[in-house]
Amino acid sequence: MKTRLMAAAAPLVLGAGLLGGFSMTAAAKTDARSAATAPAYNGPFAKPSALPLHAPDFTQYKDSDWQPAIEAGIAAKRAEIKAIAGSKAKPTFENTIVSMERAGTLYDRVYNVFSQLTSANTSDALDAIDTAVSPQISALNDDIYLDDALFARVKAVHDSASGKALTGEDAMLLATTYDKFVHRGALLSAAQKVELKAMNLEIAKLETAFSQKLTTATAAKAPIFDTAAQLDGLSQAEITAAGKLAAEKGHAGKFMLALGNTTQQAALASLTNRDSRKKLWDASINRTSGGDEYDTTAMVTQMATLRAKKAKLLGAPDFATYQMYDRMVKTPAKAMEFMKGFVPALRATQDREAAMLEAAMKAEGTKAGGQNVTLAPWDWSYYAEKVRKAKYELDESQIKPYFEVWRTLEDGVFYAANQTYGLTFKRRTDLPVYHPTMRAYEVFDADGKQLAIFYYDPFARSNKKGGAWMSNFVEQSYLLGEKPVVSNTLNIAPPADGQPALASFDDVETMFHEFGHALHGFFASQKYPSLSGTNTARDFVEFPSQFNENFATIPAVLNHYAKHYQTGATIPADLIAKIKAAHTFNQGLGLGETLSAAMLDIQWHQLSPEEAAQPPMTFEAKALAATGLNTDLIPPRYKTPYFRHIWDNGYAAGYYSYIWTEMLAHDGWDWVEKHGGMTRANGDHIRKTFLGQGHTKDFAQLYRDFTGHDPEVEPMLEARGLAPKAQ
Repeated sequence: MKTRLMAAAAPLVLGAGLLGGFSMTAAAKTDARSAATAPAYNGPFAKPSALPLHAPDFTQYKDSDWQPAIEAGIAAKRAEIKAIAGSKAKPTFENTIVSMERAGTLYDRVYNVFSQLTSANTSDALDAIDTAVSPQISALNDDIYLDDALFARVKAVHDSASGKALTGEDAMLLATTYDKFVHRGALLSAAQKVELKAMNLEIAKLETAFSQKLTTATAAKAPIFDTAAQLDGLSQAEITAAGKLAAEKGHAGKFMLALGNTTQQAALASLTNRDSRKKLWDASINRTSGGDEYDTTAMVTQMATLRAKKAKLLGAPDFATYQMYDRMVKTPAKAMEFMKGFVPALRATQDREAAMLEAAMKAEGTKAGGQNVTLAPWDWSYYAEKVRKAKYELDESQIKPYFEVWRTLEDGVFYAANQTYGLTFKRRTDLPVYHPTMRAYEVFDADGKQLAIFYYDPFARSNKKGGAWMSNFVEQSYLLGEKPVVSNTLNIAPPADGQPALASFDDVETMFHEFGHALHGFFASQKYPSLSGTNTARDFVEFPSQFNENFATIPAVLNHYAKHYQTGATIPADLIAKIKAAHTFNQGLGLGETLSAAMLDIQWHQLSPEEAAQPPMTFEAKALAATGLNTDLIPPRYKTPYFRHIWDNGYAAGYYSYIWTEMLAHDGWDWVEKHGGMTRANGDHIRKTFLGQGHTKDFAQLYRDFTGHDPEVEPMLEARGLAPKAQ
């Protein structure tokens, strides 16, 4: 399974957007006028962008604009919230809960753009601004959720007869707003609130510093090779790109392999030189734990300890329990029980595959007259690829020519959305982008009406975070009169000059995955921004994206986009058959690295403050040994010092979500196949039951609305080759 980020999650602040939707009450109008006490701001974000759907106008923004705009947004939102809290009118759903949904227009307008840039196209200037504003954002959140007067109004509405009489989306908004206040400390004493604010401030600083250091380290630790011969096994285009990167970094005549964000590196499957594989492996796993300026382990200790203390202060037994209060899987114990269910079959698969790969390794050593050596982690992908080629007659170099990136997007990803949901896409070369390798599209619904704006940023850069994610520049909301402006960001290896942009099949699945998140954003049809689209629990939000991966291999879709970039020939049926036959091969690595990372995450966040203070790598070794998996040969997808998901991106005690939602996706796809496959009728049903519902219902109910039953794990086990009959 490929793990991908949905978004580099911005700190949670109450809803935002343009005023609009329905008329305001007299009290609400008075409150809105009171917000005018915020300092005046006349910069480029003072008004909505004049571009379609208020899409960001990147031609108007300078580095010097960001901090004044963010700070003005913070001040304006604080004034708006203060006006609501200080209102003399009797608290009502309209003048309190809905008014909070309206607050923060300026803040969201600027921060939604800024957070994407610091993730996808950052610079020293943007990083410095991020460092400066992150504590201010943390303070804003605390000023909202720990405001006694504001919570008194929220509680009054929550406890009132009128509050209890609310239904549908109104009832969900009231319930989630109240629960969020309690979760964030509204019931603490005054002294405890002071303590919590200090913790939150320090955590925010550490998360930002961790993320920036990891991005810098990943670029800086790219290993250098003296000769092209050391890169034997890579394609000529890859070797050329490595030489170009080295020259750009001041090492002309040498070669550099850029590091991906995960433990495993793509080149490990191809490099014939074992020393080169080890060099690349060591650079990957030691990027932020070498005791140098890039080391993040001290930050990890501080964050884990502070999170454990925060959970204790808030009355939770541990941070994992604290985090999971609003999840589909309610407790860390249930998450661990779910994951441990995979271990027996998966460990047997790991051991079986390890023996197979070691046999291949020894056979190769014997033929070459060399000394046999023991299979090591940096050998796994190389010999897995050899066995795969021999067993399935499948070579990645055979596959990539059929997956040109832009054709895959437009004739594959978009085509599937057209056939299933009726969407159409028009490229907009007139919309400015923040990087020249991006594209922008206007999205139209089945009835021909404008639905969204979509940005696509596919290629890796040294100033881009690893992984892939979806984010919103503008959130959909009927209350605020906004339609969605969505982006997908990936890290596909960029092509060499003059060469086509080709994707691996792993990249292709990532493209469909992230577009599942985009569809979740496009189809948002909610009144309130905080319940709109992808604003769902961590262990539900990855369901639409993993579900959408299934469209990549539907014959009608695959044959439409998988065209050889030189000849235009459709991918041969026998090659498709080989890809499908090989799908369950190498599950020891494919699922193993993700499962161990998810179990490591939960264990990190079940520690007491005292336990969290131990050396991170010492704890990691104990935690991985407890998984029952072969983590010596197959380390977790992210080791502790570079596990950005859990230390910065909001997936703390939530990385299991990828496995849980994969289970939902396979079970959900089983329903689709049993009901006629990729049809417009099924597309309408998918959209009606979960893809367009946001967080308007309980997540388990959304799933039952779709399939008619609670989720079942058997389809995933079969797809992974782990079902008893597949063993």
